[in-house]
Amino acid sequence: MTLPDLVPLAFETDEGFGARARIGLIVLESDQTIEAEGRLIDLPGVDVYHARIANDLEVTPETLTAMADRLPAAASLLPSEFGFDAIGYGCTSAATLIGSGRVAELIGEAHPGVPSSDPIAAAIASFDALGARRIVVVTPYSADVTRPVAERFARAGIEVVGLGSFLETSDLVVGRISPSSVADAVRTMTATVECDAVFVSCTSVRLLADVANLEAEVGVPVVSSNLALYWHLLRLAGVSDEVPGLGRLMGSGLT
Repeated sequence: MTLPDLVPLAFETDEGFGARARIGLIVLESDQTIEAEGRLIDLPGVDVYHARIANDLEVTPETLTAMADRLPAAASLLPSEFGFDAIGYGCTSAATLIGSGRVAELIGEAHPGVPSSDPIAAAIASFDALGARRIVVVTPYSADVTRPVAERFARAGIEVVGLGSFLETSDLVVGRISPSSVADAVRTMTATVECDAVFVSCTSVRLLADVANLEAEVGVPVVSSNLALYWHLLRLAGVSDEVPGLGRLMGSGLT
C-alpha cells in the first residue's frame, strides 16, 4: 500500500480552556455529586480539572484519615504544567479530621505555591464572608464523624446552635439521598432555633440546584460543602463573579 507524502501543517496556539482560571479538584473515588453540581457554575474562561483519590465506601474516622497518605499522589495527577490557580480537596469530614493545614501541605508537595482549600476551610471562610456566627449543621455522617465537624466550627468562633444527621455511613447511599430529604432536614433543623446560616456537610450530598428556593423558605443562607468549596476556590483563583440562582453566597459577589 502506498501512502501519500505527509504534509507538514502550520499551527498556532492560544491559552486553551481555563484561560481565565484553571482549578484543580481532588474528588473521592466514591463521590457521585461534586462534579455534577460543579457544572451548575458556568463561568466563561473558568474550567475545573479533576483527579480521583481512592477511598472506602464506609465513612469512619479511620477510613477518612487513611486518605492523608494518598493525597500527594492524587494531587500529582493534576499536571502542574497546567498552571492551576487553585486546587481543592473534596472531602469535608476527612479534611476536618486530617486538618486543613495538613491537607494544604500534602497538596503543596505536588503543587508548591498554589493556593488550596477544602470544604470545611471553605465553609468557615464563607460564614466569615456572610457574617454568620450562629449556624445549624446538617450532616449525613455517624455521630463520631459529625462531632468533629461541629467542634471545628466552634474552634473557629462559629457557634453551632443545632446539629442533625442522617446517621448514614455508606458514601454510596449518601450520594442517593434525595434533595427533598435534604431540604426537609434543613426545614426541621431551622424550625425551632434561631441561626444566621445553615451548613449542609458532605460533598456527596445533593443540594446546589435547590439552594436558592430553600434559602427563601427558611430565611437564612444555606451553604453546602460543594457550594462553599467552589465559591472559595473561585475566590482564591481571583474570580468573584456573581452566579444568580445558587443562593446568597454565590449570588452576592462576597469575597
